[in-house]
Amino acid sequence: MPVREGIYGLLAEFNTPTELVKATKAAHAAGYRRMECYTPYPVEEAAEALHFHKNHVPLVCLLGGILGGTTAFLMETWISVWSYPLNIAGRPTYSWPAFIIPAYEWTILFAGLSAAFGMIALNGLPQLYHPLFNAPNFRDGATSDKFFLCLEATDPKFSVKESAALLKTFKPVSVVEVQL
Repeated sequence: MPVREGIYGLLAEFNTPTELVKATKAAHAAGYRRMECYTPYPVEEAAEALHFHKNHVPLVCLLGGILGGTTAFLMETWISVWSYPLNIAGRPTYSWPAFIIPAYEWTILFAGLSAAFGMIALNGLPQLYHPLFNAPNFRDGATSDKFFLCLEATDPKFSVKESAALLKTFKPVSVVEVQL
């Protein structure tokens, strides 16, 4: 069944994290992959139930560190050997041991900056609007004491009637259709 225009998904509200985790595991077992849990505090079991283990920030940090170290070392080599060579007491212009400390510092700088900006970019921030803000019960309980599971309409398995029936089997407080 094709998804109706303007629907973001179905939002189920639960009172306890145990109910949320149970519903999330069942939805994943039923074949849903585009879903998200919203809780007022971290619930590790919900992340495990979503099979959310991919994290690309360490790779971005590693690539930033490699880029920083390589950039510093090549810049120092270019300056000392070709751009501005100095003959000091007959020492060679290419003295790589002197380049290690600044290259290390640039490695740390680029790794830290790439981790910070990479994390922000991979999280999709800044995001000033989200369709879940349209759900009346989400605004009141998401940050205080309620637990939410949203099955997104972009999931290939999503059907409004079938997805709502699946969510209602877990006896949530409410199941709301979220508009875009």
